[in-house]
Amino acid sequence: MAPPDDRFRILRWNTVLWLLFGAAPYAAAGLQDDGALRHWAIWAPIALGAAHLAALRFPRHRTAFLAVLVAGLGAVAYLRGGGASLFVVSLPTFWLFAPTVPRAVAVSALGAAATLAGGAVRTGDPLAGNQVVTAAAFAAGAVLGAFVHLLLRRAAERSRRLAEELAAARLELADAHRREGAAQERDRFAREIHDTLAQGLASIVVLAEAARADLADDPGTSARLVSIERTARENLAEARVLVGSVQRDASGSIARTLRRTLDRFAEDTGLAVDGDLADVDCDQATRIALLRCTQESLANVRKHAAAAAVSVVLTGWPDAVELEVTDDGRGFDVAAARGFGLAGMRRRLAELGGELTVTSSPGDGTRVLAVLPVGPPPVPPVEE
Repeated sequence: MAPPDDRFRILRWNTVLWLLFGAAPYAAAGLQDDGALRHWAIWAPIALGAAHLAALRFPRHRTAFLAVLVAGLGAVAYLRGGGASLFVVSLPTFWLFAPTVPRAVAVSALGAAATLAGGAVRTGDPLAGNQVVTAAAFAAGAVLGAFVHLLLRRAAERSRRLAEELAAARLELADAHRREGAAQERDRFAREIHDTLAQGLASIVVLAEAARADLADDPGTSARLVSIERTARENLAEARVLVGSVQRDASGSIARTLRRTLDRFAEDTGLAVDGDLADVDCDQATRIALLRCTQESLANVRKHAAAAAVSVVLTGWPDAVELEVTDDGRGFDVAAARGFGLAGMRRRLAELGGELTVTSSPGDGTRVLAVLPVGPPPVPPVEE
């Protein structure tokens, strides 16, 4: 249907045309009459015009005005001996003011009947020219009105569908912009990693090799430099994976990767490390998350726990994989912890649909449990 402003404009012009070509000619014709008929013939159209203006001003009373219009058509037809022209001019009003098509057809039929009855009573000839024109106008108006209403309904349906398609296109465009922004941000981070971390790690490898060559006669120092060099090389390889220059083997074993990490940790710290690592089959994102959780947990043990022993257990279940890291260190108050490491682990696991549980208290050691579902991560909802 037409928008509210356009609809009111149509109603306003219909009222103006009805007054000019409907009420005004009949009121002017009444000036030629004599006696009491003169007053009725003049004021009946004027009263109808006033009611029409009131209906335009007060929409809630438009249905009531249609009843007044039907009665007025009958009265004017009786006073003038026929009112075919006023009925024809009034046809758009029936369709504009009636709320439904059946109601419009019914009320226009009543208007035609009132016009026919008024003219027939006054002239005594039910088949006069005015009467035939009124009947033909009603039939044509009913067909034309129903057809126009059908066209408007189809246009409104098309408009609704287009609006839905436009809304869907906007959502797709917004999602594409978000994906493009995320890709650009990943590219920026990749460049930063390549230009800073990767270059720095490469420099550490070179310096460690040079220092190891200079201190070949000091086995203890040389062993530490070997550990530094190996760590730098592995982190450099991971940095290159992040920037896309090296593709990680998608079928690599997380158990072997964690075993190397534990062996290096035991070698660097001298702590007793027990690893019970099941050969779990998981995707690359899950393997990376498990590796990062293990590295972060071991780093916390090294920096804060003052532990003597560490245990790492990797367990696979039909629908999930669990990583448990425990130590016998000094422990801490989990509620008071403000470090970035634990929060980062929780966010990383949450992105994959997993969760992190940390259990600890002062003097009782620490237990870190990471649980990740097996399968694709949940798709986050799209914000509108």
